[in-house]
Amino acid sequence: MELLGLDVLFMGSNAMRLLGGLWVAARISLLSILISIPLGLLFGVLMTSKNVVIRALCRFYLEVVRIMPQLVLLFIVFFGATRALGVNISAELSSIIVFVFWGTGELGDLVRGALTSIPKHQYESAEALGMSKKQVYLRIIIPQAIRRLIPNSISLATRMVKTTSLVLMIGVVEMMKVGQQIIEATRMTSPNAVFGVYGTILLLYFIICWPISMLAGRLEKKWGTN
Repeated sequence: MELLGLDVLFMGSNAMRLLGGLWVAARISLLSILISIPLGLLFGVLMTSKNVVIRALCRFYLEVVRIMPQLVLLFIVFFGATRALGVNISAELSSIIVFVFWGTGELGDLVRGALTSIPKHQYESAEALGMSKKQVYLRIIIPQAIRRLIPNSISLATRMVKTTSLVLMIGVVEMMKVGQQIIEATRMTSPNAVFGVYGTILLLYFIICWPISMLAGRLEKKWGTN
């Protein structure tokens, strides 16, 4: 146990502290995902608009999301908003804002891809049968788009969970931050703590992300070609 650095997990409340940090990371990612879903759906629909200006603005937003590292966005929101706007935003709220900003853009692009992947003749055939645009979308387009969207959306959720490890840089006491605190506190008595602590963190992330990743793979295999 000492050789692997696992002994530190049984000292005091270290194991419970790690689980508490895991809950903080899960809470941030879950709230971000729930808020990103409606915003991403709306953004995706806007990206398919025939209005050139709207499409250009959406493309600009998406490029900012993809080019700007999440860590830089965290610093901008947490430190920049406080200085520029005089608003005291907590580290956890700043994290949720950044992940929603990121998730909305990425999910919106997935929605756009799902909508535009539907063959044009399906729109035309449905309209030729006398269906209104609302009926075409509700009965034909949206059901197919959802089947194509869900696997990639689940993969995005997995990436969001893993990326929460960055929030320690702005002071959020999540699992990685707790792990650092435990290692620092036991560096003299348990020099191998780094292996046990980070190995446990890796295992916890794996336990959460692996089932989600497997579900996404199975759905993609089942629905991807339909």
